[in-house]
Amino acid sequence: MKRNIILLLILMLVPFVAFEQTEKESLAPYLKNPTTPSFHVYTIPDSTLFTKEDLPKGLPVVIIYFAPDCGHCQYEAKEIVHNMSKLENAFFLWVAFRPMNEISEFGKKYGLEKFGNIKLARDPKYFIPSFFKVEFTPFIAVYDSEGNFKKEFRMGAKPEELIEAIK
Repeated sequence: MKRNIILLLILMLVPFVAFEQTEKESLAPYLKNPTTPSFHVYTIPDSTLFTKEDLPKGLPVVIIYFAPDCGHCQYEAKEIVHNMSKLENAFFLWVAFRPMNEISEFGKKYGLEKFGNIKLARDPKYFIPSFFKVEFTPFIAVYDSEGNFKKEFRMGAKPEELIEAIK
């Protein structure tokens, strides 16, 4: 009888242990390791390799994963450009998987290339969307000036939200 009770208790604990392991495994990599990811992207227009080491030191970093033909991404670009005077103390890395010419056209159309704190890049290995488990664009991740994850915006952000996040 005692043996049956112990066996029953063990069987009751198995689902809890399995659930805990599944929950940890399902976390996106940026939540498991909340520091700036080690990415390799190629800048627009010259296809120069750009990595985590190339990010400016001492500035908050905003990584925006976007698609050039996404209406929400286009709106986000307009809003960021319109509010750049309040966002100039952060570095923005706009990353897409699409062809270089589409990313370049997007940057020109919205005036992103004229700002020194904005870099447009292509992610041919699809690292950024995998790392952040992107479901919608624009996806925005904010890191503080020390490279620690601060906040995510899974469906874009209002300028006021970005301004607050980079403080």
